[in-house]
Amino acid sequence: MPQVSLTVNGKRHSVEVEGRTLLVELLREKIGLTGTHVGCDTSQCGACVVQIDDKSVKSCTVLALQVDGASITTIEGLAAADGTLHPMQEMFREHHALQCGFCTPGMVMNAIDLVKTNPDGLTEEQIRHGLEGNLCRCTGYHNIVKAIAAAWPLMHGKKVPAAAE
Repeated sequence: MPQVSLTVNGKRHSVEVEGRTLLVELLREKIGLTGTHVGCDTSQCGACVVQIDDKSVKSCTVLALQVDGASITTIEGLAAADGTLHPMQEMFREHHALQCGFCTPGMVMNAIDLVKTNPDGLTEEQIRHGLEGNLCRCTGYHNIVKAIAAAWPLMHGKKVPAAAE
């Protein structure tokens, strides 16, 4: 069987995989990181979003062999070693932007990329458009949009206005 070598959440892995193995399967079944969810098997829901070389990608659309040599970040790799949450995770918590939590890992991973790629700010419309590939059946998106908007200044080192604190 072919072997794939990759770095996941800062840790190097070398794993034998079948040629048809999807990245989401590699992460969940071979490496044991189950925060990345399989929600639809059709790449429609976004529950499987991870960062591949700092870009959000639906891991159910990528063969494991395609990420040989890549750096992958999953939801498990966001918090600091001391347990401090990533600003996006903290804002999701603070703004009650999750209900059942199934879609949350993929939503957070996509939201981080959305914020990183928009250094000049995000409107509510841009956030909602950026989330079109992530489905959530519980929250109605209102608090998710608020959480992402609140995380933007934190991730870009901007001072949060006193009224927003």
